[in-house]
Amino acid sequence: MEKKQRESWGSRFGFIMAAAGSAVGLGNIWRFPYMAGSNGGSAFIIIYLVFALVIGISVMVGEFAIGRRTQLAAVGAYKSINKNWTFAGVLGVLSAFFIMGFYPVVGGWASAYIFKSFTGLLSNPAAIGDVFGAFITSSIEPVVWMLAYLVVNIIIVSKGIAGGIEKAGKILMPTLFALLILIAIRSISLPGAGAGLDFLFKPDFSQVTGQTFLAALGQAFFSLSLGMGCMMTYGSYLNKSENLPNNALIVTLLDTSVALIAGVAIFPALFAFGMEPAQGAGLVFVVVPQIFAEMGSLGVVFSAIFFIALTVAALTSSVSLLEVVVAYLMDQRGWERVKAVYTAGGIMVVTGILSSLSMGTLSGFKLLGVGIFDFFDILTDKIFLAIGGMLLAIFIGWFVKREDLEDELTNGGTVKFGLFNIWYALMKFVIPLAVLVVAVMGIISIEQTGLMIFGLGVIVVLALFSKKL
Repeated sequence: MEKKQRESWGSRFGFIMAAAGSAVGLGNIWRFPYMAGSNGGSAFIIIYLVFALVIGISVMVGEFAIGRRTQLAAVGAYKSINKNWTFAGVLGVLSAFFIMGFYPVVGGWASAYIFKSFTGLLSNPAAIGDVFGAFITSSIEPVVWMLAYLVVNIIIVSKGIAGGIEKAGKILMPTLFALLILIAIRSISLPGAGAGLDFLFKPDFSQVTGQTFLAALGQAFFSLSLGMGCMMTYGSYLNKSENLPNNALIVTLLDTSVALIAGVAIFPALFAFGMEPAQGAGLVFVVVPQIFAEMGSLGVVFSAIFFIALTVAALTSSVSLLEVVVAYLMDQRGWERVKAVYTAGGIMVVTGILSSLSMGTLSGFKLLGVGIFDFFDILTDKIFLAIGGMLLAIFIGWFVKREDLEDELTNGGTVKFGLFNIWYALMKFVIPLAVLVVAVMGIISIEQTGLMIFGLGVIVVLALFSKKL
């Protein structure tokens, strides 16, 4: 089969915006602020920043290096270096595919709430929780919004790297920053907002426990889209003149900035109106709208702006997840991009519908004790991503030639990477152990034993048949 010329990014700015977009997602908007607030405020943030700047950047540098050197996405990159490790690449593709089994559902919720902000959502603050519950359990409305959201993903990815993903990143990421900054300015201007800033940024080391370190490490690693093939795939489209360590630093700082700005946008307003922090969907789709309802006539506008930002954040991540699956079909199966996008997207339509309906019509149907939405969520977040991250660190530190890594990270000796020896030592010894701890703790925390056994079983089967994949 004749090898086709590989697509590439049109500009450095476009690549950085796309890579930062991959890292920035729903977790940056609601998960980071909540975790910071419940783990000692800025004490958690300080620990998180250390992990992000040491472990996060190091692993991202490794993914970029392997992707660019092999000019292949996750599966092909692992396979070309060591066939016994092909399963790790397949695990990354499966992770991206399964995340897209539920991610478009939440993306659809965010999109729907842009319009709900203008159609009476805020008119009765006491009923906002009931509105959300009725919406997600509906058999039609959330499915329609999920499909619309997924179609946008398919259109962007079908247009390719420079013409689709890069162009979207150049527009969406600056838009996200502008919208969040606008909301943050309004939030900190409210009477009583100072208490929220104290809650988020005043260190309270008395709340720091071993679990705080685990939470910070997990947030730093997984919020950067590491271990699932996204950065490796994006790195495979990079040209040889790009400075990989510098790019990894910029992407990490952008991702962390969004998380911090989101915290400033949410918590000052939360405390200004005397509300308690809530986790996950409760914070984003129930508590935050209640905050905007208290702002009077401007609340509707700021609510719409917030959910536009949330939709943009979700879109920049889901586009990269779809690209991981598409790149696999193109690299390993020889498919044309459009065929790969439509096929993968078509299957995701089915999984998305099932995930959405599992909140209502199919709520009684269980897979290994959990609903379809939770099945995809727990399987990836607690099992596949944790182990995938650990495998990636071990692979880079122990199975990739040191001289190849140094050659790639210095662009053949044309650029300096003075921290190479420190970086290599971290990848070889420190990071595999640190990520192993997170992986083990994540798996132990799973209450659904059947799901845990299933997930680990899938990984074992992939490893046993690695050479045949």
